[in-house]
Amino acid sequence: MSTINEAQPITAIPKLQQREYVKGTSNLSRSLARLRHHRMAIIGAALLVFVFLFTVIGSFIIPEPVSRYNDPARALLDPSLEHPFGTDVIGRDLLARVIYGGQISLFIGITAVIVQMLVGTIIGVAAGYLGGWIDAVLMRLTEAMLSIPSLFLSLIALRIFSDPTEFPDFQFMGRAYSATMIVIIFVIGLTSWMRVARIVRSVVLSVKEQEYVTAAHAIGAGSLRTVLVHIVPNCFAPMIVSATLGVAAAILLEAYLGFLGLGVRAPTPTWGNIMGQANSYLNEWYFWFFPALFIMLTTLGINFLGDGLRDAFDPKSLR
Repeated sequence: MSTINEAQPITAIPKLQQREYVKGTSNLSRSLARLRHHRMAIIGAALLVFVFLFTVIGSFIIPEPVSRYNDPARALLDPSLEHPFGTDVIGRDLLARVIYGGQISLFIGITAVIVQMLVGTIIGVAAGYLGGWIDAVLMRLTEAMLSIPSLFLSLIALRIFSDPTEFPDFQFMGRAYSATMIVIIFVIGLTSWMRVARIVRSVVLSVKEQEYVTAAHAIGAGSLRTVLVHIVPNCFAPMIVSATLGVAAAILLEAYLGFLGLGVRAPTPTWGNIMGQANSYLNEWYFWFFPALFIMLTTLGINFLGDGLRDAFDPKSLR
């Protein structure tokens, strides 16, 4: 066993190696990094940017009255330099109609999903957090709504709430809008919240058992504060994915209703009711092709981006 010579002076004290600290990255930063490297998500985002620029910049180039001006003498003209998308059955320029109809279709899709997310989140959080008989009642209601097709519910609701005498058209910022636009937003939102509620409930059931939620209760945090601060923020990732895909579903449902003649009434154009007007003129390919093309581009872009968001926020789903 070696001994230390206490008389021997200490000549040098070795320097402690300085530890390098690396700043960690948040889950959100890692998810966004994965999203940037997801090829299909980038393609989807590019498609959505193109559609957005088409509908927004196009409205600065072509004034809104052009979409309403009709001249029967130029009805059903083929695409040309003067009318790149042709004209409809009463001589309205289809390029202008597709631009301003796209604004309404996108607005309906986004606002309907906002309604859908609000209702689904409230029901999902209440069912998952409170549990017991409240959970049982809310989930049975959700399953009952899921058993009825959304299109069927929408048709019934529009039959009830689309009477032009009770819901007249209105003016906003110099443009005329059909009241059925507001009806369709709530019809789509209130008939498609069920999947959101089930997703949110499953996340809440997992999150409410975590230690930080127990700690929040231990220090006296109320139920409302616990839900808003600790539980709802942890539901954002699946909610974002569901909302993204919900916009595509809402746009498609509005197009179905418009094609059946039960969508947004004139004078408000949408991609769906333009295709509905073209139903009797299928030989005039340009009449239905251009609104259908933009519906396809929008839904493809949203679905590609939604897949990328799902993979980015859920690394286990990466293949």
